Amino acid sequence: MNFSDTLNANPIFGRVAKAAQEMGVESYVIGGFVRDLILKRPSKDIDIVCVGSGIALAKKVAEGFERKVPVSYFKNFGTAMLKADDWEVEFVGARRESYQRDSRKPIVEDGTLEDDQNRRDFTINALAISLNADNYGEVIDPFGGLKDLKRKIIKTPLEPGQTFSDDPLRMMRAIRFASQLNFDIEPDTFDALSEYKDRIEIISGERVIDELNKIVLSPTPSYGFKLLFHCGLLQLIFPEMAALQGVETRDGKSHKDNFYHTLQVLDNMAEKSDDLWWRWSAILHDIAKPPTKRFHPRAGWTFHGHEDKGARMVPKIFRRMKLPLDERMRFVQKLVRLHLRPIALVKDEITDSAVRRVLFEAGEDVEALMALCRADVTSKNDVRVKRYLANFDKVEQKMREVEERDQLRNFQPPVTGEMIMETFGISPCKAIGDIKEEIKEAILEGKIRNDDQEAYKLMLSIGKRLGLEVKS
Repeated sequence: MNFSDTLNANPIFGRVAKAAQEMGVESYVIGGFVRDLILKRPSKDIDIVCVGSGIALAKKVAEGFERKVPVSYFKNFGTAMLKADDWEVEFVGARRESYQRDSRKPIVEDGTLEDDQNRRDFTINALAISLNADNYGEVIDPFGGLKDLKRKIIKTPLEPGQTFSDDPLRMMRAIRFASQLNFDIEPDTFDALSEYKDRIEIISGERVIDELNKIVLSPTPSYGFKLLFHCGLLQLIFPEMAALQGVETRDGKSHKDNFYHTLQVLDNMAEKSDDLWWRWSAILHDIAKPPTKRFHPRAGWTFHGHEDKGARMVPKIFRRMKLPLDERMRFVQKLVRLHLRPIALVKDEITDSAVRRVLFEAGEDVEALMALCRADVTSKNDVRVKRYLANFDKVEQKMREVEERDQLRNFQPPVTGEMIMETFGISPCKAIGDIKEEIKEAILEGKIRNDDQEAYKLMLSIGKRLGLEVKS
């Protein structure tokens, strides 16, 4: 297999080949770019390995441009990166690596192309394309990566136990690539995931969550989570989610398997949005069902309050898993807390008051909330699913009507605390909060419109009732 025509179509490869030849070093395209080229997947990241100094080669390539091309150097790692047009090109010298058991940081030495391919995580990522004159464009495939691409197999180039023990992050990467590419994991490689799963404990939380988020963002994320669960990694990195798995039966009454239900909700949400945090809301929407599970002889299994407890669990999970503790966390927390609210609106008669409250609490995130509610419909009964979704259509139409009339999505109280203090000549006190709360409730209940004049009149009336006098 020769890709010389493909290489010739992109000037960057000719520049690298020319610079390497002038320096007298071998150079190769390697890794993910080669894999994606063969799979016909788009890629803008190019990895170049040379038998020599990657930094020196990067400098030489940059010098060949008519315009100044910035190069970033990472001397500690012996790597360099330059950006040319839409391409990011990373350079590294070929190296061999060896590991100590208590660390994933390798002992690095200069090596050959073969040494460099040996250290790669999977056969499909060990493929290289030559940029050298004698075999320009030829694929160098020492581990059968081309065959594994054709068979859609994730397999380690060396013995899988050694590969995963050396660098346990590769276990997460194996599942990530399987999920992204919809590939199978070769049986011996999967067995090693189970055997060496405890080694994941030496990997930083930041590195683990980076791989997990890539699984979450894959086309069908449930596949990656099933692999994580069955090899035992999920129980180590995300025990709360693993705890959702299982069905308990008592007195002939069973509840659904909330793990597989959650995965279906996640896949449903993935069909609607590529947004990572929309998908995390699907993952966490039922996370508190295990601790809230109760059995009642008449009612059967219940999970009362799981939405509120789940919302309280979100910050703890985000903190432990090194996810951001900012507005993204608060967005997920809000959707977990509210995810049952629109379901309560699915009735023939939907009151304006109930709709106002959902709009008020969801704010700008009402679209995401409704997407989560729709994704949460996972019944195998098609008639039931269609009925629920049709009812959600009615709810959303009602929301549009109420929002257009009352403008509650970004609700700001028409009467502020400063206005109350100035009107009645009072200092900060409990009465101010009471007045604001009563005005808000009046608007949500439809007693007054979301209007400055009506709210002001109500403020005067409440103040009079509380014994406050208007400041002259």
